[in-house]
Amino acid sequence: MNARGFALPELMVVAAIAGVLAVLAAPTLVSYARASTLQAGARELATVINLGRQIAITQNTAVCVEVAGTNVRLRTGGCGGTMWTGPGTDGAGVIRLSEPSALRISTTATVVFTNLGAAVPAGTYTVTHPVSNGTRTVVVAATGRVSVR
Repeated sequence: MNARGFALPELMVVAAIAGVLAVLAAPTLVSYARASTLQAGARELATVINLGRQIAITQNTAVCVEVAGTNVRLRTGGCGGTMWTGPGTDGAGVIRLSEPSALRISTTATVVFTNLGAAVPAGTYTVTHPVSNGTRTVVVAATGRVSVR
């Protein structure tokens, strides 16, 4: 027989195999998306904290990093100082993290960077994905180094 193309049973088998593979891959894809959102949120928070350190060094003043929910405020002159406004802030000096509904942030301390970039006190920020309960930790060492774990 010299027929061209595929028979209907062959196409049905291929479609069934593709469907099974899609069903098996979907949970992995969802898990990957949640883990990526969590990692991106932790890195974004670390970037904002590093911005506070950079401002402290360049302006030769203490900078307080205040975290409320998924909003971050930087205050120059310490925690009672003036709100810093600049690139990435709204008119009130608030930096909003990009995934507010997908993340929760808790902290052990309000970090203040000195004019030399050291953190007083050192602090830990825990970023949690509320659905997967996965966590990433943003650690601010006393030296001012910010890392994501």
